[in-house]
Amino acid sequence: MWRISFFNGKVKAQTLDFPDGILANFLHITDMIENFGPALGKPFVASLGNGLFEIRSKGKEGIGRSLYCIGGSKELVILHSYIKKSQKAPLKELKLARKRSKQVRK
Repeated sequence: MWRISFFNGKVKAQTLDFPDGILANFLHITDMIENFGPALGKPFVASLGNGLFEIRSKGKEGIGRSLYCIGGSKELVILHSYIKKSQKAPLKELKLARKRSKQVRK
């Protein structure tokens, strides 16, 4: 079994504050990750390079992204979550997640 944790309380609150449809899809994907591991592939997860990945949540309200890294033995750490508003991941969101990823993997 894999364990999923959040970088901090703010990230947990951001994630759990997703609109209902997006949150339901996020919870479904994280349940699959806990049982089968994070190598689910698209459309559920995708690699962003350098050890950074994203959970790709969809709902009738839009698209949510939760950026994560592998923190330890069978531990996935959610670093940042946001509602997607453009085609590409905003650089600001990626920079924040990469910075947090370095702190997790020290």
